[in-house]
Amino acid sequence: MVNMRGFSFRCLTFMLFIAFLVWSSSFHTCIARRGKHWRESRGNSASLAKKKGKNQGNRHQKHHNGVSKTKPPPQKAPSLPPAPKEDAPAPSPPQKSSTTFNVLDFGAKGDGKSDDTKAFQAAWAEACKVAASTMSVPAEYVFLVGPISFSGPYCQANIVFQLDGTIIAPKNSNAWGRGLFQWLEFTKLVGITIQGGGTIDGSGSVWWQDYPFEDPIDNESEFIVPLNNTAQQHPPMPIRNELSGKMPSIKPTALRFYGSFNVTVTGITIQNSPQCHLKFDNCIGVVVHDMRTSSPGDSPNTDGIHLQNSKDVLIHSTDLACGDDCVSIQTGCSNVYIHNVNCGPGHGISIGGLGKDNTKACVSNITVRDVVMHGTMTGVRIKTWQGGSGSVQGVLFSNIQVSEVQLPIVIDQFYCDKSKCKNQTSAVALSGITYEKIRGTYTVKPVHFACSDALPCMDVSLTTIELQPQKEQYHLYDPFCWQTFGELNTPTMPPISCLQIGKPSSNRPQTDHDTC
Repeated sequence: MVNMRGFSFRCLTFMLFIAFLVWSSSFHTCIARRGKHWRESRGNSASLAKKKGKNQGNRHQKHHNGVSKTKPPPQKAPSLPPAPKEDAPAPSPPQKSSTTFNVLDFGAKGDGKSDDTKAFQAAWAEACKVAASTMSVPAEYVFLVGPISFSGPYCQANIVFQLDGTIIAPKNSNAWGRGLFQWLEFTKLVGITIQGGGTIDGSGSVWWQDYPFEDPIDNESEFIVPLNNTAQQHPPMPIRNELSGKMPSIKPTALRFYGSFNVTVTGITIQNSPQCHLKFDNCIGVVVHDMRTSSPGDSPNTDGIHLQNSKDVLIHSTDLACGDDCVSIQTGCSNVYIHNVNCGPGHGISIGGLGKDNTKACVSNITVRDVVMHGTMTGVRIKTWQGGSGSVQGVLFSNIQVSEVQLPIVIDQFYCDKSKCKNQTSAVALSGITYEKIRGTYTVKPVHFACSDALPCMDVSLTTIELQPQKEQYHLYDPFCWQTFGELNTPTMPPISCLQIGKPSSNRPQTDHDTC
């Protein structure tokens, strides 16, 4: 019995064990099915993610055991970088517009009739606030603009005035009040550039016709005597439009820079200015190249480029046609280099007039070379008033080609732009003036040196002067020298025997009156 009980107990235990195994097997099968279902679900999710972002599916398939529940948040991270890459170029247009200010966007019409002055003022006011900005005057438009000042000193540096269209000055006298000395003015700026293929038109004919008789006359014109002894005193001027009214007696310069540093003017054309075309006053670091001025040869006092109290100036590759000096270098100028310039019509390239109204004038280190002059009144000239003081020194005129120029080489210390001037002994001292390779044809007089009795010209050097007369309509004169001392380094044509070799015996020592 005992054995039967033990056997029965063992059988019952064995049966319970078998039942447990069967139940356990069923439980694991369920768990396995759940696991398979989870993997399939994860695989589908990865396939969707793969469509949204590259390589997402592979990354999720590697993390499907247990910890996979903590990884879903990073699924979206790979989808973020592509968006900035696609949108990266988009900020460029706003950046461009933020530094370029087109006058059309500020209300300018550009029809040549509407007054666009306020639009130009508004565009400049915005450009002034942004360093290296551009104020744009677009091509194929004509902008009527009255007197305006594009001024600092609180403007940012390196502003570009991009001139591709045309700016014209008003012809109505009401726009000018009692008269102004400039039309377009840039003052107290650093790194200002005017560039482009556009035009500044000063509408000068309405000014020239009203005051042809009141303008100063050029002193050298007294030497120009026609063969028939009849000279045309005043050239004909256009008929004035009575609707515009009489213009003020003060004529404006077309484009003026004052008190500015690192100024560049290139590419543009300035034409028909009432007076000077382009003026630099109290500027340091000036570059003018590949531009042109254009006015008739009989337009009064229309200098091409006028320099005053300016230093470190470079002018090159420029065509200058006007009714007065192609380049005028006034007091306070030093380190001026002019080369590869075409001049004519006009009055040549001049230093002065200096010392007017007993003032002190200082000019030094001036180089003018590789210049072509055609049909000008003078070639290279220095002119000073009696009664002045100061000095001109260190001047080189080299490789100047003249064609039909009336007076190619001139020093005139008795300059006078009216019918009569008072005789005075004081004078601006001239020394260290070099002329070399001056060649071509003249129509009146090859050389005219008229220096002060009290203060003769010193160290005037002549080398390779070859000037041939071209007899057309004027009386011809021989070279003239007065109180001029220096040296002839080569034979000249024609002979300039009037130059006194060496230094004056009565040369007085330099005083504070002369020094600069």
